[in-house]
Amino acid sequence: MSFLIDNDWLLFIIFGAMVFTFCYINIDRVLNFLYEKSLGNREEVIDIMDRMMVETNKKRITMILLLASFGLGMLSFVALWPNVIVGLIFGSLITVLGWTVPKRVMTGLWESRCNKVVNQMLDGMVIMANGIKSGLSITQSMERIVENMRGPLPQEFKLALNKVRLGMTVEESLNEFSDRVQRQDVVMFVTAVNILKETGGNLAETFQTITVTIRERQKVEKKIEAMTAQGIMQGAIITMVPFLLIGLFYMIDPNYLIPLFTKPLGWFALFLMLGLQVIGGVMMKKIVTIKI
Repeated sequence: MSFLIDNDWLLFIIFGAMVFTFCYINIDRVLNFLYEKSLGNREEVIDIMDRMMVETNKKRITMILLLASFGLGMLSFVALWPNVIVGLIFGSLITVLGWTVPKRVMTGLWESRCNKVVNQMLDGMVIMANGIKSGLSITQSMERIVENMRGPLPQEFKLALNKVRLGMTVEESLNEFSDRVQRQDVVMFVTAVNILKETGGNLAETFQTITVTIRERQKVEKKIEAMTAQGIMQGAIITMVPFLLIGLFYMIDPNYLIPLFTKPLGWFALFLMLGLQVIGGVMMKKIVTIKI
């Protein structure tokens, strides 16, 4: 064991051989993983932008993703030259992050938009209930929301109304709305409208009931957010501790950390640390995330 530790390059060669063997045995899975993390993410980013009604250019999105991944990865490799191994490790890491971060950012923006749609449904259901009471139809009530409100909900209703004008039925346009914004409150609204249009019933009273249900659900969600805020903060602090310690040790005694960045055993330790940090962060995120 001491012989391996003393011979850093031998340890690096053994580790590289293990990685190569693993990739060779699981070549199909590795290729599928690389595709999903590269071109697969591009397609998802374009799809999310389409759902957000943002004009997209496929070539431009591809160029941005390439610059954010391979471009930044190459710059990191050049900046760490002549430390080739360290440059390859951090360049590869930044390349992977460059493919995944845009998707996570766009997903976060889409989730925020969906939450705004649900929040606006409180006022929207009141407007629709009043419109139904005054004798308006469902489409006319939706037009009142488009005229009197601003934000993502009027945009979604405007899209649904445009499809109705082009010949699509109200039920089909609302079903597409629920497919786009996959939230329980939206699905409940669409299901209620479709059922009552077929069987008959008091739409105004149904909209008021949906409003109460959404309001109570939001109260529960905010209570859960308050209860899990401490756990989220603890997870963030625990995740940052190793990086803060590395920075502190570097300020106190830089020579103490030089082997960590110049020796293959140190690179392996850094790789292992980053892997465990990612696994721990994902696990803590799953623990404190409670879906209603």
